[in-house]
Amino acid sequence: MTSLPERAARRCYSVLNPLHSCTYFAPETADELGQLGVKEPRGVYFAARSAPLGRVGAAVVTATFYGFKHELVAQHVPGVWEVTTPEAAIEARYTAVDAALHRMLGAEASAELAEAAELAVRATEACSRAARPLYAAHAEIPIPQSPVLALWHATTLLREHRGDGHLALLVDAELDGLESVVSHSASDHGMNPEWARKMRGWSEEEWAAAEDRLRERGLLAADGTLTEAGSELRKDLEHQTDRLDRAPYEHLGAAGVERLTELASTFAATLVAAGAFPADLFPKR
Repeated sequence: MTSLPERAARRCYSVLNPLHSCTYFAPETADELGQLGVKEPRGVYFAARSAPLGRVGAAVVTATFYGFKHELVAQHVPGVWEVTTPEAAIEARYTAVDAALHRMLGAEASAELAEAAELAVRATEACSRAARPLYAAHAEIPIPQSPVLALWHATTLLREHRGDGHLALLVDAELDGLESVVSHSASDHGMNPEWARKMRGWSEEEWAAAEDRLRERGLLAADGTLTEAGSELRKDLEHQTDRLDRAPYEHLGAAGVERLTELASTFAATLVAAGAFPADLFPKR
């Protein structure tokens, strides 16, 4: 495998991820799942993302998604599979992705999209199923023929591959699901707490209790920012996640990673300009 410049893999991932995550906010996703009978926004999310796992119960979804309140998950899973099937949800998700990305990127299978798809798919060849349940489930879905969908599919595999490894490290760091969300929101990279609570089902009281637990460990300051120890922990978590996630990018090689980063950066900027994400999703930097 080829040695990469420091943080090259993380930079590549960070600009690929918006291609995946923008579809959670796209109206096309709600429309397609709604046609199957899944109407509630959180139900749409859980059905779309967990469908590759099959008809699993709430416990499995909570375990693999990690930062979500179990009671929120249980409101929708496995209930969504009483109105539709995982197979139908997967098909609806890909239909929605195709429409949403064509709308926001404004390109009909451009040469750049095709090139990015080829590079991203090549990177996924070195992903590992071992101890990575969400990645492994998504990897069972055949690679689509459309360049736009192939790029989204590969980006999703890379995202879930990195995420599965990251969760193992959160467990090792003794951060529970809520504490991981709170500490991430307190960092320079996390969502606004209001959005994090809304999306993951936590109350203000539960959030405050998690803050207290983090303060007891010396990870969070009185004003809600990370202490030096907290910042170091979050930095180490990302560094160790990079280590566990290096194989796909080393397989692609330095030149391939650089080119994919360049292409994905352009796509990500286009998505942001198109209003793909709520304006207040992240704090003003």
